[in-house]
Amino acid sequence: MENKFDKNQLILPGAILIAAVLISGSIFYVNGGLANLSGKAQINQVAGDTDDGSPVDVSEDDDAYLGEKDAKVVMIEFSDFQCPFCRSFWRDTLPLIKKEYIDTGKAKLVYRDFPLSFHPAAQPAAEAAECAKDQNKFWEMHDKIFIEQDKQGDATIQFTATDLKKWASQIGLNAGDFNKCLDSGKKKSEVEKDVADGSNAGVNGTPAFFINGRKLVGAQPFAVFKAAIDAELE
Repeated sequence: MENKFDKNQLILPGAILIAAVLISGSIFYVNGGLANLSGKAQINQVAGDTDDGSPVDVSEDDDAYLGEKDAKVVMIEFSDFQCPFCRSFWRDTLPLIKKEYIDTGKAKLVYRDFPLSFHPAAQPAAEAAECAKDQNKFWEMHDKIFIEQDKQGDATIQFTATDLKKWASQIGLNAGDFNKCLDSGKKKSEVEKDVADGSNAGVNGTPAFFINGRKLVGAQPFAVFKAAIDAELE
């Protein structure tokens, strides 16, 4: 579907709009590349990819989540561990969502993998986090992967399986079990299922969110998420 914007926004017919930030000259992914916005642009909130605008039915699968199991608002995130916009959401916005909605039992966040093909470290990183989940440390590994990249700057950071193993050891995972899991490709199909589910729901870039089935695209500021979550709590 097209993303349509008003006179203060950008019209991108047929484009794959992955993420944007609300400053002039910002950079965003489009069709697998990078583009610059020469003025202020804001992604609109999109309510599901159905013809009538109704919410999309997106499975939580058995993926890791933060919050109460039966929270009224279910926020499903499709994310890529090597995506700088996903890292921006984790660093700048997730703590605010967690404090106001997750820790208070109003919402839960489900993390689903969506490694992009042009991010070579994203697939092994996703598998690494799933391996950590087997030892009940998914979120510790999730945070560690982003923390280590953040130390090197805001751009796309390259890292290897060796780095992932080192980070796993640093957060206290059983190294033997983790390394065996990662090296065997045991979690490859699980990650691929997340990607397939995301694609079927209309995801074509990261980060992408479904808030009670309503799609919200990009590393939006907290105010955008707040409005979407509050609407579901009414």
